Amino acid sequence: MSPRIALVTGGTGGIGRETCRQLARAGLRVVAGDLPADAARLADFQETMVGLDVIFQPLDVADPTSCAAALAAIERSHGPVDVLVNAAGITRDATLRKMSREQWDDVLSVNLDSVFTLCKLVVDGMCERGFGRIVNISSVNGQTGQFGQTNYAAAKAGMHGFTMALAREVARKGVTVNSVSPGYIRTAMTEAMPEDVKQQVLAMVPAGRIGEPADIARAVVFLCDGQAGYLTGVNLPVNGGLFISF
Repeated sequence: MSPRIALVTGGTGGIGRETCRQLARAGLRVVAGDLPADAARLADFQETMVGLDVIFQPLDVADPTSCAAALAAIERSHGPVDVLVNAAGITRDATLRKMSREQWDDVLSVNLDSVFTLCKLVVDGMCERGFGRIVNISSVNGQTGQFGQTNYAAAKAGMHGFTMALAREVARKGVTVNSVSPGYIRTAMTEAMPEDVKQQVLAMVPAGRIGEPADIARAVVFLCDGQAGYLTGVNLPVNGGLFISF
């Protein structure tokens, strides 16, 4: 039996890369979709995937034409996508009073519009085959809001609203749709934060540490498992207790 095909957007980033690795270890054939990388970055990515069934596919999630072309290429070479992980995301932080329309549009396009585009491209096939797993990587800041992130918080909160609505539409077809909301995770984005800010964040996390990409990837693999068919419309917070609710 051929392995199921998983597409992870933002697949060469910190969370995306670890998600690719863990999905491959779980027995899936994984396609890492991301912007065309320079030779050094792509070589580094491929080196970390040695021995794993992971393929790189150039993909601009903000461009619907690029998304459609990438999905067609994946299906021709590997088969239809059974698992979609929407992990691509950017920030363009500024207070609303200083935020430009471009900063707003860029974040909504990459972080939220892409979820619509990619889900629409794969969901019919998933429903026809009677199996699908969609996981959208949201954020704790979509739950709590964050100073200087009206664009990012709106996109991430919108992502979960989308998740709940689509979950209702496709549940009877064997397709689950869930989201994962990371807290502060050790990625290039958080490593670039000033040290004093990182210490302030750390002091707020009951678990006493910044999360690792592996913490998020494990949650994604759990939701993508073939036995997880009764979990849908769920938002799974992975934040070390930074934000707790029910």
